[in-house]
Amino acid sequence: MNSCLAFSAHEVPNGPLTRDLVDSMAHAGIVGESTEWKDILKKATQVAATDTTVLLTGESGTGKEVVARFIHRASRRKNGPFVALNCAALPEQLLESELFGYERGAFTGAEHSKVGHIELADRGVLFLDEVSEMSLCAQAKFLRVLQEREFQRLGGTRTVKAQIRVVAATNRDLRRAVDGGDFREDLFYRLQVFDICIPPLRERPADIVPLCQMFLREIGKEFGRPPAALTNDARAALLAHDWPGNVRELRNALERAAILAEGGLIHPGHLALQSRSKASGDQTTTNLGIVERETIERVLRETGWNKSRAARRLGLSRTQLYWRIRRYGLETPPPLQN
Repeated sequence: MNSCLAFSAHEVPNGPLTRDLVDSMAHAGIVGESTEWKDILKKATQVAATDTTVLLTGESGTGKEVVARFIHRASRRKNGPFVALNCAALPEQLLESELFGYERGAFTGAEHSKVGHIELADRGVLFLDEVSEMSLCAQAKFLRVLQEREFQRLGGTRTVKAQIRVVAATNRDLRRAVDGGDFREDLFYRLQVFDICIPPLRERPADIVPLCQMFLREIGKEFGRPPAALTNDARAALLAHDWPGNVRELRNALERAAILAEGGLIHPGHLALQSRSKASGDQTTTNLGIVERETIERVLRETGWNKSRAARRLGLSRTQLYWRIRRYGLETPPPLQN
């Protein structure tokens, strides 16, 4: 999943961003307007300058690999490889052979030696997705990689140096996995040197419209036609949805809608979103209004009540925004809650 940075250099801590970092953001397409997303990128920017091991946590589809790739591109290892391995996609024996590599004759069918992902990531970044699904045996072997920065291929005796940086990701509670005996506590502490939690999309609704705009441009380019546009009702439906599949689900919903809309306007019916509850139509309409008001208020606060900037972030014209401001009684900033 791609992602386009939506905050300027002066908004990032620790001094101005370098030209290379700005370029890496533009290339990666890191999109987000919410305070939560900016905080994620702030932490990613801070840790990118080091070789510290990073643990990314969050629900499936929130953009953990996007953040991992951003850390890689913003680091001094940016000219080295970024090698990703999904630990949940492989059975135990195959996972170890893919991770560590193997020598000829290491097991039945090993007719040739093979370089593993650790060696492939030499002087770059090894991204371990769904690291919680790694077997206990593989965990023990990988712990040595983090402790000693060396390993052996399966069936081999030669020690190989591991000149890598590790970024791991999981959608599970690793602390609970440790307590349940499914994950090694020593490996947990080795991975959790610098952790970044990525909130689900439902907790950062200000990111939905910018992501929609980016995805519709991407989808239009893939289809070879101008990007589809969202009606106000479709935008409200997107803001009201709870997104159990997060950003990945959002992109899939927009791709389906763009096909049905044939490059024209996307209406709620094109999105085929499941209702958040079995509430009546009136209740659904009320929920949409609540979500819209909260989103508009949040964006207005984040932009210092600059209505032109807020309208751009929300994907509305200034006239549409002014109408909603009057409708929801947001002409003046409400007092902050203690």
